[in-house]
Amino acid sequence: MNILKTRDCREYVSSVTAAVGAIAMSLVLLSATATAETYSSNPYKDLESKLSAALSGDGPALKILSVKETEAKGLLEVTLENGLVIYSTPDGDHFVVGDLYAVRKTGLVNLAEEKRSEDRKAQMDAIPVSQMIVFSPEGETRDYVNVFTDVTCFYCQKLHKEVDQLNALGIEVRYLAYPRAGMESDGARKLATAWCADDQQETLTKLKSGVALPNNVCDAAPVEQQYQLGMSLGVRGTPAIVTSSGLMIPGYKPAADLAAILGLD
Repeated sequence: MNILKTRDCREYVSSVTAAVGAIAMSLVLLSATATAETYSSNPYKDLESKLSAALSGDGPALKILSVKETEAKGLLEVTLENGLVIYSTPDGDHFVVGDLYAVRKTGLVNLAEEKRSEDRKAQMDAIPVSQMIVFSPEGETRDYVNVFTDVTCFYCQKLHKEVDQLNALGIEVRYLAYPRAGMESDGARKLATAWCADDQQETLTKLKSGVALPNNVCDAAPVEQQYQLGMSLGVRGTPAIVTSSGLMIPGYKPAADLAAILGLD
């Protein structure tokens, strides 16, 4: 067995200590670099913490989903987890709730509504068209509208009578279910009957015309999912029309007016 001399032992320990120190320093530097990279990837971390604390009060922490710059110098767009959008100064000391408008040569532009439209479009685009009841033009489809509908709604019935006119203008009508009285209502069962039918278009048309049909509720009917989607988008009545660009049109609009809104007149 080799026995180290005292001097050799000191030198050995010294070299090991230096090596351990170098490794520790490397780990510290790596950690600092990682922290810096994490922080730099989210330059609004302090703002998010400050606003979250201020808005949460004594309740659960309110999560902030995103912070984006706006075209208004000194204002940031802050989207909260509950869907609310506020506009904050970069330091988080001041914020406003409400719509932000831009003054342009063409007139006033509601920037907040533009964002809401983008969000609506993204959510609507995520719904397979196969889960909707669709009335398509015989010729070219120039545009489409999504319509949250209830068969018991007078203005939904009125709009449905103009589907042929909309189709003639090249506008496809895509229906989604929205029982105004909730999922336990007769309206919900009638909507499910339309979605569960072999001929969905004919069944929906008959129900909206007041024809009494036996209820046919099947598991495949997406009534509840579409009802929840409508509520999350802010639908409070029917018909509620969402254009292909995400614009929300509450209530009935004549076919000619819809075409004008879509730029098809």
